[in-house]
Amino acid sequence: MEKLTHLILLLLSASCAADNVTLVYGVEGGTISINCTYNPRQQRWREKSWCKQIDETKCQHVVSAHRFWLPFLKNRNGTTAISDDVHKGVLTVTMKRLKKQDAGLYQCRTDFLGETNTLQKVQVKVLTAVLETQMPEEPRAVHSISSIHPEADFTVFYVFGGLLAVKLVVAVLIFVISKSGKNRETEENNSSLNEQRVLPFPGDLVKHARDGISSSSRALLRAEPR
Repeated sequence: MEKLTHLILLLLSASCAADNVTLVYGVEGGTISINCTYNPRQQRWREKSWCKQIDETKCQHVVSAHRFWLPFLKNRNGTTAISDDVHKGVLTVTMKRLKKQDAGLYQCRTDFLGETNTLQKVQVKVLTAVLETQMPEEPRAVHSISSIHPEADFTVFYVFGGLLAVKLVVAVLIFVISKSGKNRETEENNSSLNEQRVLPFPGDLVKHARDGISSSSRALLRAEPR
């Protein structure tokens, strides 16, 4: 709203060169600032004031800036403030919280020993504030069914990437487990074959036992006395 006010002031501010009147527009509830310049050498120590012109001969006093007033200090009267920079020769009037009744013709004036001079005439016009109404936002699906927020794109990408990574890890684990199982089975088969090669067959054991018994019997018979 404040930006809109400044834009309106820039577009609508104009100067009426014929009457030497500066035209300034403001918006209800807004703020305007008027700068009245003067010759600091000639009018530095004169009292400056801001008044609203009632008719051609009468100007109703609003607020005054005292002499020797520091430029960063302001004198206020209600919603109107005035400050005087005696070094630059600029009298600044600020009107806040504008109302319709604030519109009218104003003057920046100097007073010295009963002599009054008009620095500048300002015509202030107050415009009616335009209320900004917000229309209810329509569902996004009405405008675009397939529209996806950029953040959602990154989220979906991360989800799919995570799933692929998990699948890859599972596949590697399955491969490693199956490989180790096959290696164990191969080792067991090899060890059983080696045992079968080393251990004698039971029939051979019986034969060797019989041979040993017969040899023993023969030795005993030979050893008996005749």
